[in-house]
Amino acid sequence: MKLEAEHLHFGYDAARTILEDVSFALGGTGVYCILGRNGTGKSTLLKCLVGELHAAGRILFDGKERAAYSDREIAQRVAYIPQSHTPTFPFRVLDVVMMGRTAHMAYFASPGAREEEIARHHMNFLGIAHLAEQPYTNISGGERQLVMLAAALTQQPAFLILDEPTAHLDFGNAQRFLDLVLRLNAEGLGILMTSHFPDHALYLGAETLVMKDKNLWRHGAAADVIDEESMTALYGLPVHIGSIGTRSVCVGGEIGER
Repeated sequence: MKLEAEHLHFGYDAARTILEDVSFALGGTGVYCILGRNGTGKSTLLKCLVGELHAAGRILFDGKERAAYSDREIAQRVAYIPQSHTPTFPFRVLDVVMMGRTAHMAYFASPGAREEEIARHHMNFLGIAHLAEQPYTNISGGERQLVMLAAALTQQPAFLILDEPTAHLDFGNAQRFLDLVLRLNAEGLGILMTSHFPDHALYLGAETLVMKDKNLWRHGAAADVIDEESMTALYGLPVHIGSIGTRSVCVGGEIGER
């Protein structure tokens, strides 16, 4: 599903502009990664794309303005997982995952056997089937992230938007999550994610968007956008690009003897 943003502007008030004339077009079938320092508008941009915040400018899905779709129609096409989710009620994990079917169900309908089948399928796919009967409030932050992903996949969207999806994951699980992103994309799902780590974009071979000073500063293939000069300017410290085997890696800070 093609995603376009044209001349987006957003501010929480007149004195605080977050996004300024941001434009881009994504083909919709790849992996896309947004990089940038804290406070550069990465999360705000995602919230504008999904309609949680309302920006000036145009947002189009498959050439059609977002405002022309109902929220239900958007939810049938796009799934969004925010940076964090605070549970307020001890729903079973299975019930949380089945909530992803809401946009495909009749109003006031209850989930049935078909909804449970789809939910369990995605829980099995993500390796969290054993959590099905656990209260959502009793599982770890990393497990919640996988539960939210299962719920998003249960929506059966064409496009998945993830805000810092590895933020609550340990080193090993973060790497496994990146592998999962590649696996989902290979199955036809377009994925847009934010990250604080240039390495993530390099590993994924992602089309990369770099936010700086309220604008989209750079946009292109990860290998072209992520270079030492640009990343040093972006993050304000020495950044070095090297290789280990066939992989490019990005290291911050001085390199040498201490």
